[in-house]
Parts: sequence; structure tokens; C-alpha cells
Amino acid sequence: MEIAGTAIIVLGAFGSLAVFALRFFRRHDRTALVADFRSSLGNSILLGLEFLVAADIINTVAIEPTLRSLAVLAGIVLIRTFLSFSLEVEIEGRWPWQRGGKTASHEE
Repeated sequence: MEIAGTAIIVLGAFGSLAVFALRFFRRHDRTALVADFRSSLGNSILLGLEFLVAADIINTVAIEPTLRSLAVLAGIVLIRTFLSFSLEVEIEGRWPWQRGGKTASHEE
């Protein structure tokens, strides 16, 4: 699971960069292109983080079910959940509870 999560992040990053490079010279709307690249890269990172969290849970429960390992797992899951939440806000441009509302503009 850890290898899969890492591979998803790495391959997603390279794939997003490759698509960005191919479209860069063909597309006139550079702002939309950058937004698409950021969204694609962020989604790859989010998916990879989900796999890494699952790997940590499996490792803790299956291999070392001690109170210390559970505390470490809780910390890791908390940090990765915060990262996932932050990335989702960055990608979507709005808070998750604002799904029905207007999309905020990406200012850079």
C-alpha cells in the first residue's frame, strides 16, 4: 500500500507535468491551464495520501497493535487528514461545506 501511494503521487506528478507541457504551447488561456495543472496534481497527491493512510492503518493493526503504535498512527492520520483537507480547499477554491455555492477565484 505504501508503494502504491508513493507511486500514485510520483506518477500523478509526472503525468500532470507532461499534460501541462503538451498543452502549454497549444493553449492560449494560460490561467486555465495552470488551474487544470494544479487541480490534477492536487488530486494525485490526495489519492496518494489516502493510500498512505490506509497503509499506516494496516501496518498498525496487523503488525504492531500497541498503545504507542496507535498513538503514532493517530498523529499520522491527523497530519495527513489536515494535508488532504488543505489540498482540497486549495483545489476547489472553497470550503467543503460550500459545495452548492459559487467557486472562489484562484488568485496568484
